[in-house]
Amino acid sequence: MSLRRLLLLVFLAVVSPASASSLFNDDAVLEVKLSGPLSSLLKDKDASEELPFLLRANGIEHSIKVRLRGKSRRVVCSYPPLRINFATRDTAQSIFEDQDKLKLVTQCRKRDAARLDVLQEYAAYRIFNLLSEFSYKVRLLHITYTDTEGRPGKNTFDHYGFLIESSKALADRVGGEFVNETGLSLQSLDNKQAATVFVFQYLIGNTDWSLVRAEADDRCCHNGDLVDIGSTRYYVPYDFDRSGLVNASYARPDSSLRISRVTRRLYRGYCIPTDALEDAIGAIKARRADILGVISQLPGLSQKGAKATIKYLEGFFDQANDADKMLRSFERKCL
Repeated sequence: MSLRRLLLLVFLAVVSPASASSLFNDDAVLEVKLSGPLSSLLKDKDASEELPFLLRANGIEHSIKVRLRGKSRRVVCSYPPLRINFATRDTAQSIFEDQDKLKLVTQCRKRDAARLDVLQEYAAYRIFNLLSEFSYKVRLLHITYTDTEGRPGKNTFDHYGFLIESSKALADRVGGEFVNETGLSLQSLDNKQAATVFVFQYLIGNTDWSLVRAEADDRCCHNGDLVDIGSTRYYVPYDFDRSGLVNASYARPDSSLRISRVTRRLYRGYCIPTDALEDAIGAIKARRADILGVISQLPGLSQKGAKATIKYLEGFFDQANDADKMLRSFERKCL
């Protein structure tokens, strides 16, 4: 037996089925059941108390703790985003093996439009996964909720949602570490990643981000994390619900931007070397089919919803047909 084959057999022997098919390395929709005191959880939108729930997936039941998270969505959503806290000993040999605390993006409201919103935001993460390894992986869920405090027969409903890879898992995956800083030097940014983020945000029509910390925050940056590798910083964006791609009913652009609606694209990238920006435009153009494929393959998306979402993305690619013009426009408007 060759050494190579022997090593392969040893590897297969020690890798469990759960770790061979980890939570974020599978694009299939994960069916889960989440049951617990949902009424109590939602009663006080300002509370951060963890409450006991049961999560069932792939035939295995997990005792977890759940609390509300997020800022603006706590105010506007009937069902705000959640944080799920697993007991480590309870995840062995399951799809959630090695997971600890995970963010769950929920369907904001019960109406059909909110289902489209959560699927489109999930798609935004998936699109950025195509463009950069410095991106949060996500897993789409079809969730059956049971409110154990509700009236029998009227206490169960189902929504889509998605889990977001933890920051520790992302840092470990790329061989870096997250940094918390109040400010950021543009010279410390990786230009390739920065340019990719800037053009991606324009692609999805997102203006709700910045390399400057938000007024209520104590660290850089708004809707983005910083990963450090050898003193080079990689900006990793998140939270795309206020983008034009999603066009949530509650989304409004910042009045200082002087745009009337979130579906209007506005370039908000910072001034960086021309070649990095040019390469980013070219790289995104080259992934056009894959990007549109993310939308066409979304489960639960109506034909009308898919058509409208693809049309919005096509608006970017129509502009990018004249890449030189787009580049000049970005350089004129850079911050």
